[in-house]
Amino acid sequence: MKKLKNIALLALAIGTAACKDSFLAEKPFSSYTPATLNDSLGVEASLVGLYNHTSTIFTWSDRQGWVSVWQVGTDVANATANQEGIEIPYYNYNLLTPTDGAAARTWDRNYILINLSNIIINSLDSPNLKNITSVGKNKMSAEAKFFRAYAYNNLATCFGGVPLLTQALTAPKTDFTRASIDEVNNQIVADLTFAATNLPDIEDVKSNTKGKLYGRANKFMAMQLLGEVYLRMGKPELAETQLKAIIDSGKFKLVKNRFGIKTSQKGDYYSDMFVYGNQRRSQGNTEALWVLEQENPSSVVGGNTGSAQQRRVWGAAYHNVRGMALSDSTGGRALGRLRLSNWVIYNLYKDGDIRNSSNNIRRRYVYNDPAQTATYGKQVPYAGTDTLFNLAPHTTKWYQFDPNDTFGFAMIKDYVLMRLGETYLLLAEAQVQQGKLQDAANTINVLRARAFPNYPAQGQVSASDMTLDFILDERVRELIGEENRRMTLMRTKKLVDRVKRLNASSAVNPVQGIADKHLLLPIPLTEIQLNKDAVLQQNPGY
Repeated sequence: MKKLKNIALLALAIGTAACKDSFLAEKPFSSYTPATLNDSLGVEASLVGLYNHTSTIFTWSDRQGWVSVWQVGTDVANATANQEGIEIPYYNYNLLTPTDGAAARTWDRNYILINLSNIIINSLDSPNLKNITSVGKNKMSAEAKFFRAYAYNNLATCFGGVPLLTQALTAPKTDFTRASIDEVNNQIVADLTFAATNLPDIEDVKSNTKGKLYGRANKFMAMQLLGEVYLRMGKPELAETQLKAIIDSGKFKLVKNRFGIKTSQKGDYYSDMFVYGNQRRSQGNTEALWVLEQENPSSVVGGNTGSAQQRRVWGAAYHNVRGMALSDSTGGRALGRLRLSNWVIYNLYKDGDIRNSSNNIRRRYVYNDPAQTATYGKQVPYAGTDTLFNLAPHTTKWYQFDPNDTFGFAMIKDYVLMRLGETYLLLAEAQVQQGKLQDAANTINVLRARAFPNYPAQGQVSASDMTLDFILDERVRELIGEENRRMTLMRTKKLVDRVKRLNASSAVNPVQGIADKHLLLPIPLTEIQLNKDAVLQQNPGY
């Protein structure tokens, strides 16, 4: 009887509680997107997550033409017959509309990075976060602010003035408005100035276990990005200060001698920088400022995000030619989704430039399939449209062959996002913009002395050569396959002019419909439509 009475009382208690609204209220004990972080372990894990998210900008494979978006329809490349599709509006500009998938992806990836950064920054400002010193908080905040600035610089370059968020979003928001480009720039400068002051020296960025230098943020990354931002803002004198400080630090050196894991094989000191296993500072690459490090996911869980398509896009589809076998020396399997423009292939490089050596720009192949005895060891002749697709000249910077993945879907190379070669180019640009033409020539000649083994008999330039167009030419010679060419030309406002002069005609997928409005991308239509409580203005012409 007592047992029945207890059950009845329990049922009554449950029934009474069920009548209260609080009984139905959810009480989550974890969240994928916390409004604030509570301890140093949470902040550290979230900081590592910023690198992981940034890698998704480069490793997206759902749309394999994503890499081409930033190259085709500029002065350096054209889409081939093997295009994937998302890149089409970026050479046929008549089709670039607010429904464009690449513009939407650019907006999405960068705003997610901003919100992830804001969660960390806001948490570090919270009094609830304890047991971290003020120096520690500043360092962590500096790392997050670097990524926030990086994302906002991408957005400002691509879209102009955009909504400015410095507080993490914890609920849906439908009343965004665009800040002015000056307001966005001021936020970027403030974040990068703080980052440059509080991030560690590159020699102090070490792992917790083996003491090796690795790819976490350092102050020179912030300084280089700040220099680029000042150039976009039309403040070259401020850019020069940042860029000279990097060079004068003595922490970085141009690679001028062979190094690394393939010194006994065919190659040269320039090509050595792009060998997987040589790209990191800890692996001997003395030029590296920022390397976004990737690991083979078959051996390191979470070592890579997506399946990067750079090799497939930049390389040639040589495996379609009978007598050609997939191999390490030919760079693995590629699909030739883009082809270097005729200007790059035939007019850009001068005799003696190591950056145009056969180790760096591949123009010919030798039959390498021993099963085809009649042709083995002979040079592959061109036939029909081979130079447009199967055997198209291309940069070797993305070569990588994995014998366990001969199909070559994924690529696990690191991303060298900043290196000293570009620091010199940005410095020369700042000097040209100030009319310091002899200084600019001296800066460029540092690169040319490295690029031309017979310098100064070959390769030396003078003050009279120094123009913004010359600097942009030299960026291609030095950085083809590395830089986001579209964003460089949008930043310098030279996209339309250089496309019309240097890539107006092509045997395959010629550029069509380019106009001044294409110096900015369209604001994604979905963002405008979902923003129901305020007007998110579209860019002119779209």
